Amino acid sequence: MSQLATYSQHLAGLIDNVDSDDFPRELVATLRELVPVDDATVILYPETELPVIEYFEVPATAERSTLDNFVKGAFLLDPYYLAGSSDGLSGVFRLRDLSPQGFKESEYYKTWYRSCGYQDECGFIIPVSETGFVNVALGKTAARASFTRRECELLQDVYPAVAALARKHWALRPVQDAGVNLRAQLHSALESFGRSLLTERETQVINLVLHGHSTKTVADKLSISMETVKLHRKHAYAKLEVSSQAELFYLFLDSLMSAQDYSGGDTLIAYLQPPPRPAKKGER
Repeated sequence: MSQLATYSQHLAGLIDNVDSDDFPRELVATLRELVPVDDATVILYPETELPVIEYFEVPATAERSTLDNFVKGAFLLDPYYLAGSSDGLSGVFRLRDLSPQGFKESEYYKTWYRSCGYQDECGFIIPVSETGFVNVALGKTAARASFTRRECELLQDVYPAVAALARKHWALRPVQDAGVNLRAQLHSALESFGRSLLTERETQVINLVLHGHSTKTVADKLSISMETVKLHRKHAYAKLEVSSQAELFYLFLDSLMSAQDYSGGDTLIAYLQPPPRPAKKGER
């Protein structure tokens, strides 16, 4: 059977599985008939709720799944999420098309991509509602593996059909709205991270560092010199009592995930508070 015939057979199965729990799995299987991939994840970003992992695999090269940390807040730093939410992009993109210079040196990359074993990623960003979208992440994990230009073109060629079916599927399966815009709350937490301890400029620098920007791109974005960026980062690290980007990344995640009934402001305020002193005998 030719590749086109096999792909058409899978596409027919994908159409039959619209509004079925098997749709994400069939979607990945259909794309695999066009392009060889070692790993795939399908992530739904509802309009107001936290991400929903619709399909995932754990590659043999992965040390562990990092999806728990991802859905609880790390996704805020993901280039595909930022492209779909902040930039409003849709289509097929390689990671290098979306990530800032220096991203591979960021702690987010080391925690998420390296733990997944990814050497390269090509992903779909598909709007499925006014502000909700789906990210189909396709990864290659073999040493020095990468998506070829032809493979990317094939994925781009089928995007219209894949996007139409995805919109129909997820329109029929709306996520229950809890009445609180959790995504907006997490964005607020990220923007406010460190503000209770840092100057405005130090907060801006730290935010860009968390997003994976290099010293040069931070300097370009803020229209300051690289030496000034280094100075602001040094002062911010000292105030936050961290000594590396790794410690900064985990301080952000820990403060975010420990926040209870978050309603705004810097999550470090509550996170750094000492625990209540136990009452002594005879005290009320």
